[in-house]
Amino acid sequence: MRHRIVVAGGGPAGLTFARVLHRHGHPVTVLERDPAPDARPPGGALDLHEGMGQLALGKAGLLAEFQALSRPEGQAMRILDTDGTVLRDWQPRPEERANPEIDRGRLRDLLLGPLDVQWGRGVTEVVPGTRDGVRVHFADGRQETFDLVVGADGAWSRVRPAVSSVTPHYTGVTLVETSLDDVETRHPELARLIGDGSVAVYGVNRALVAQRNSGGHVKVYAQFRAPLDWHTNLGRHMGPNGRAGLDLADVEAVRSSVLALFDGWAAPVLDLLRHGTAFVHRPLYVLPVSHTWAHVPGVTLIGDAAHLMPPLGVGANLAMLEGAELAESIAAVPGPGDVDEAVRAFEEQMWARAGRWAKMTTAGLERLVSPDPTEALALFDEVQPS
Repeated sequence: MRHRIVVAGGGPAGLTFARVLHRHGHPVTVLERDPAPDARPPGGALDLHEGMGQLALGKAGLLAEFQALSRPEGQAMRILDTDGTVLRDWQPRPEERANPEIDRGRLRDLLLGPLDVQWGRGVTEVVPGTRDGVRVHFADGRQETFDLVVGADGAWSRVRPAVSSVTPHYTGVTLVETSLDDVETRHPELARLIGDGSVAVYGVNRALVAQRNSGGHVKVYAQFRAPLDWHTNLGRHMGPNGRAGLDLADVEAVRSSVLALFDGWAAPVLDLLRHGTAFVHRPLYVLPVSHTWAHVPGVTLIGDAAHLMPPLGVGANLAMLEGAELAESIAAVPGPGDVDEAVRAFEEQMWARAGRWAKMTTAGLERLVSPDPTEALALFDEVQPS
């Protein structure tokens, strides 16, 4: 008898899990709270690593299609001093495909393919151990039961409380995101500054990163250490640059306040913020480095739902690999009674690996947004020697 399997979350983790199971002939339903694939901006580009995200796509039979869509030139990385001096300028070799970039939207469309995705179906609660299986409550008031519910629904997972009482905590680092469009035509000097990949500038407890996406689109991330409520009293939290509270919906007020945080940096660097359009406030949250839980039959977690960590290029890769591995484990079980043991074994493997990466990325964030900017440069040299 086929198991009733559902995955909550239509991001890279959930879609990879569903796509690999589909490849093995196992039906699976994807529940996504967004009403449509293009209901909101998909976010910045991802660099998919050979031994992680690309490996997962290979398990889904999609590696060749990914290679056709990805941008190997996007691996380029330039680091500037706050005065605009170029400190590092790493360019990938023509054959380098260790971490090619792909826009999130293109990756989503690649993974969607033939999958059964129920759009606009937000999960509100998951109740394991009922007579008919695991009960899933939806935002529209309906309920359904399944044999296995996989939570791939991100940082604020509605599935997680079924297995763990732990919630994310603030890292002390906040991101303010903006973007530039048609950069080659409208801002050619910034296009040259960014190059084919990314440019990063590190100061005292501050960082500014710009990442090229396809189609002339650039994502810009202002990063700084501040209390979670920094915007409510700029004078108290951020120094003499402002006294009143900041309305995060006021684009010009946010632009002015963020520019003040980077006062004295080179004009071309600040132009990344001056020419930005909308601004989005993104405080960075994480789960504990060694987050685990007592196994609950019929429910498990993958990706950010299981191990939210600083966004240093690992999270999506790890999430996709976990989705693929969990799917393969389920597809390989010889009988219906063995699925729970397969899930249990997968969790043990996931916890050990994710714990190592969470420890590394947490330490990495401490060095990238640090009182000593040379720590960020040293980290780059360790990961990608000049």
